[in-house]
Amino acid sequence: MFEIDIAGKKVVVVGGGDAAAEVFDESRFAKAVVPPVSNLRELAGDGLFTAFNSEPAWAQAHNVLMPAFSQSSMRSYHEVMLECVDGLCSYWAAQATEGPVDVSSDMNRLTLEVIGRTGFGYSFDSFSAGRHPFVESMTRALSFVSQSANDLPVIREIFGWKALRQHPKDIALMQRTVDEVIAARRHGQSPRQDDLLQRMLEHPDPQTGELLSDQSIRNQVLTFLVAGHETTAGLLSFALHYLSLHPAMVERARTEIAQVRDGSGPLRFEQVAKLRYVRRLVDETLRLWPSGPAFFRKARTDTTLAGYPVRKGQTVLVVLLALHRDPTLWGEDTEVFDPGRFLPAAVRARPAHAYKPFGVGARACIGRQFALHEAVLALAEILTRFEVEPVPGYELSVAELLTIRPERLQLALHVRA
Repeated sequence: MFEIDIAGKKVVVVGGGDAAAEVFDESRFAKAVVPPVSNLRELAGDGLFTAFNSEPAWAQAHNVLMPAFSQSSMRSYHEVMLECVDGLCSYWAAQATEGPVDVSSDMNRLTLEVIGRTGFGYSFDSFSAGRHPFVESMTRALSFVSQSANDLPVIREIFGWKALRQHPKDIALMQRTVDEVIAARRHGQSPRQDDLLQRMLEHPDPQTGELLSDQSIRNQVLTFLVAGHETTAGLLSFALHYLSLHPAMVERARTEIAQVRDGSGPLRFEQVAKLRYVRRLVDETLRLWPSGPAFFRKARTDTTLAGYPVRKGQTVLVVLLALHRDPTLWGEDTEVFDPGRFLPAAVRARPAHAYKPFGVGARACIGRQFALHEAVLALAEILTRFEVEPVPGYELSVAELLTIRPERLQLALHVRA
């Protein structure tokens, strides 16, 4: 634990288990929305990910949307997820003979298509058309938001003036696209569906009895489109990277998938939860490379942290990349990819604060089960259909926007007989 100065403010940095356990105490610390996340407010306002704790829109949206991530709701998303994964696999089957595939880019295509179709009944035609204008704008906007968290305004004005002028145009296009989707559904120009958008349009906050405003619905849609696809895309890319290096793990996963599938048809909803080894592969990937490598908390009152005084409102940065590699929690081989760390006995032996890839407390990721189901399903289908091999000479390099992912990850694929 140490203290750094960020833009004139003292920030406590935590990476060890004992201090992290204190910071995760909701009675003493809360989520802090600071750059780069706060820079997204220009796009998504008081969405679930970007809202300040004091803003009522967050609680209202959370109350409305929680049932959308129940087990019964998850079942309704499964078939669309399968269709999206099948679209990826068909695209890859056509590409496989032409050389390595661009895994990082294609995982973004997949996960954006999944959240677009399951959440809002909107297809980006990810595997049948050129890059959608929304995707172009979102990519530029996320890059701008991430970069602007580190740049002084005067530097950005001098050297980044083109991006500075493009950014409002990108935000306007994204917001306009979402407004059109909402309007089409509200006025019956697109079919009614049992999805996140329909829930936000029809279901009031059970505590206040009020429906979400169109502004709030737009903010939530943009939040899910941005955060809901970037995170899972990075997770799947990292997982495929490690699996390309561990063929024995791939074979073990395939054996489990074949046993659970019990036939030649696609995986059914209830079968995905039975893929326990594949789930451990996902969990271990998130240990090494959590989609959000760190997150901010702030002290609710004057308190202490590991015996040191912390003032009310002071920001604490929890570095998950360090916490998830703490040898006192994970052993001395923390850089080794080992799904055995998530066997039930091993999980029970570790303190709960050792592993927090989805955040903590009331503001933890609402879509956790959605992301895990999507990731396990996608990996199972990919490993069933393809041999996955590393490209000679590739060394893992990590790129960071708001989340992290392998940079320029390509893999050689061979369609399995």
